[in-house]
Amino acid sequence: MSVKEKKSVERLPKYKLAKSLKSFSLEYGIEEKDIIKLAGNENRYGCSRKVLEAINNKESDFSFYPDMNVTLLREKLSKKYNINPENFIFGNGSFELITLIGEAFISSGNEVIYNDPSFGWYLNVTLKNEGTIIRVPVTEDKAVDTEEILKRINDKTKVIWLCNPNNPTGTVIPSEVLKDFVERVPHHVLLVLDEAYIDFIDGDYIDTIDFVRKYNNVIILRTFSKSYGLASFRIGYGIADVSIIENLLKVKLPINLGLVAQTAALAALDDEEFTDFIIKKNREQLQYYYTEFEKLNLRYIPSNGNFVLVNIGISGTFAEKEFAKKGIIIRNGEEFGLDEWLRISVGKPEENKKVIEVLKEIVKEN
Repeated sequence: MSVKEKKSVERLPKYKLAKSLKSFSLEYGIEEKDIIKLAGNENRYGCSRKVLEAINNKESDFSFYPDMNVTLLREKLSKKYNINPENFIFGNGSFELITLIGEAFISSGNEVIYNDPSFGWYLNVTLKNEGTIIRVPVTEDKAVDTEEILKRINDKTKVIWLCNPNNPTGTVIPSEVLKDFVERVPHHVLLVLDEAYIDFIDGDYIDTIDFVRKYNNVIILRTFSKSYGLASFRIGYGIADVSIIENLLKVKLPINLGLVAQTAALAALDDEEFTDFIIKKNREQLQYYYTEFEKLNLRYIPSNGNFVLVNIGISGTFAEKEFAKKGIIIRNGEEFGLDEWLRISVGKPEENKKVIEVLKEIVKEN
């Protein structure tokens, strides 16, 4: 007889990760250098050269434990956002921060609201901590339905997971709508604003950090994985009222962020020219996709992320396999409950052109 897992783990679905280059290479017999990976919303341009230089200069410190308080990065972000250093918490990517929120605030009997579809890890964390998931579907235009979320709040509601811009749809809640929504969320409910894609919003947007200054039930999550191109370093951060931060620190590992990750993030913040370049290229290539989708008469959702959601009118599973045969990894929308949709990460111009070439073949033949 094997050791029995606890009930919350027994009913926990296995989180589905985007395929790695290695696993894809072995499955399809394509060399890693020839694979175009557009499934994980990663930065196809890499990271700033300043990051590499900064890491090389830290070689003599590799044998020492890193700064557990993440002091330098904490102070730098504090100045950047004009908020106290004590309002920050750092994690091994947003995955860890989301996990910590679940461990600190969700328990049996709590209801947790999930905008459906959205980032799947919210579901795993909720179930692991015995919370009850309340799903609120997106609208016909794939937008977050803030009014419906507000209607579903009751005395049992503990957390609202809100990815904004939303993954996988790419929609963003309009500024005035978001302001009104945050104001109307009761103070006994923790509102998690996951802003992994905030840098890619097309046009001006409100300073959401102001929510933390005004309300003690909001936590904002941000990451260095996207516009900064540091996904492999695993570094994210949360901004919230000190009362929330202190409770998260109780369940956080004492040392969860290595020296190299801290060094990389500090250097990345110093290279605004690089991040501006990434954002500019992303917008240009999204426009390229929109133009090509329109030529093919395909419905798409204008995106505020580094990816785009498109309806191809046939099985997403079939299309995913057809792309794979050509050495391109994209995300099948059916896993998000979006039949006939594909989520395609924005790549370099030559990569995006190849995507369209393959897409044309698939649509033409089917």
